[in-house]
Amino acid sequence: MLSTIDNPFNPFENFNAWYSFDVASGYHSSAYLARILQSSDDLSEADEDLAIEQAIDSIVSENISGVFIKVTRE
Repeated sequence: MLSTIDNPFNPFENFNAWYSFDVASGYHSSAYLARILQSSDDLSEADEDLAIEQAIDSIVSENISGVFIKVTRE
């Protein structure tokens, strides 16, 4: 999942708190990811997951502000 370096919440474990912090901080990571994501209703679930991962990787690699990170499930 896409997150920021200063968000103290794990989006996998406490999404509501993570989301509230993200929006209150002005990051709007979910909306940013949605703008970058190239998706289609024709994609399989596996292809959709891959598209999401590629979009997150793109955001993290082009991370001009240095705040975005990729969070994985432990």
